[in-house]
Amino acid sequence: MNPWICLVAGGFFEMCWALVMNLSDGFVKVEWGIAAYLISLISVYLLYVAMRKLPIGMCYAVWAGCGTVMSAVFGWIIFSQGLSLIEIFFLAILIGGILLLQLQEGSGDGEEAQRDQ
Repeated sequence: MNPWICLVAGGFFEMCWALVMNLSDGFVKVEWGIAAYLISLISVYLLYVAMRKLPIGMCYAVWAGCGTVMSAVFGWIIFSQGLSLIEIFFLAILIGGILLLQLQEGSGDGEEAQRDQ
């Protein structure tokens, strides 16, 4: 499976985890707490799958960045949480950084050969 797809899917589940954890009301609502736990396992597993093929630091940055951006957007959509222009600007910078990391990974700088040794 493509490690980049795993990272984005893992970031999606990271966002789902944050939203479900919010619904658990501090883990008072047990069913939402259990769902949050299971979703976090899926998210971390997808991160693990991606880390088998890509550098750890880049994987974690992309995974966390995807989760952050999607959590902010879905929090705005679902919970009507505001997003100021400056927050949107910084989220755009984060997205740009994620895309540049992906481009850097494909540049063939020899890092993968070093990891395999």
